[in-house]
Amino acid sequence: MDYITRYQQLAKELTGVPALLSGDSGIAVRYFPFYSQTLIAGAAESSRLVSNDRVPENQQFQYPVFYSTRKTRQQEVIVLLHGLNERSWTKYYTWAEYLCSTTGKAVILFPIAYHVNRSPVDWSNPRVLQQLLAQRKEQTGNDRSLSFANLALSERLSEQPLRFFTSGRQSYFDLISLCTAIINGRHSFFAPETRVDVFAYSIGAFLAQILFLSNPSGLFSNSRLFMFCGGGIFSSMCGSSRSIMDTASYNRLYRYYLDEFNLDEAENSTGSEPARTFFSMIAPFNLKEKRLQLFQGLKDRLKGISLSNDKVIPYQGVQLAMGTALAGQTVSLLDFPYAYTHENPFPVSLPESKEVDRAFFKVFKIASEFLA
Repeated sequence: MDYITRYQQLAKELTGVPALLSGDSGIAVRYFPFYSQTLIAGAAESSRLVSNDRVPENQQFQYPVFYSTRKTRQQEVIVLLHGLNERSWTKYYTWAEYLCSTTGKAVILFPIAYHVNRSPVDWSNPRVLQQLLAQRKEQTGNDRSLSFANLALSERLSEQPLRFFTSGRQSYFDLISLCTAIINGRHSFFAPETRVDVFAYSIGAFLAQILFLSNPSGLFSNSRLFMFCGGGIFSSMCGSSRSIMDTASYNRLYRYYLDEFNLDEAENSTGSEPARTFFSMIAPFNLKEKRLQLFQGLKDRLKGISLSNDKVIPYQGVQLAMGTALAGQTVSLLDFPYAYTHENPFPVSLPESKEVDRAFFKVFKIASEFLA
């Protein structure tokens, strides 16, 4: 079936309850609860969106797992990590189904802290955000990059740019908890010593790189990482987008992590290895030799695809992160013959639907062959 038709079907079929997907793929979806026990440290919070950052949705939530009904035991899994400022899984359902059907592995869609179903619904409700949008437009000089879609994240990061680090830290430890439970046989759906691989898109690749480079307790020593539209050094990214964050918040975030971020405080609250790995991915010369050495150790378990017209995480940033030679060996640079963006690489409303189909299957065939 073509990508766009399947995208539309899955958007209607998946409603948050277990389901056997339509068609003859033998793929079903189950949902599992997760309770985040990661403590949120850092500066006091005073967001106009919430009274503090301990919102219930972020601490206790469900995540979907795509799996083959033809398997009696799930012994291999791919964790799929999404992009920044996502509020829905819809975009990723076709990705997960394809990876599951072609690799035979289960696929977990795991939400980053304060994203997708880990965020209050009010953060994406135009009626609730109307007054805040008017206030922010006045503050930022009617910035054209501001929208209802990026308002919540723009407000939160402008008010406290440290949130980019603290929410990433919570996601980092949540993923360690999830993967440890799976590998140690404490997850009800997976056999002990289940292999865990990762498909990471956009900022999810940034998070995955930190996990793989720091490799806590050797969890990812045998895992593979596939990156799509991701993998760049932070300083090369441009997050100003009506789908991600407005220009004012991006500029504030950039200045904070390039000029103000305190590594010593981060190490005290997070631990030396993850904090220093995060720091090494901020700018090209931050702990450069150590970062490049760690990437070299990953070269046989790392692969990716960047897009020529990606303005948010350009290929040049991938080269800065892992070195030009290694980037050339592991990350392919592709282009598509239609209008796409980083945020929407496979548009479902273009007349060039056949070209979109071909692009989707090209990317995910490469990904599935590597992750299989």
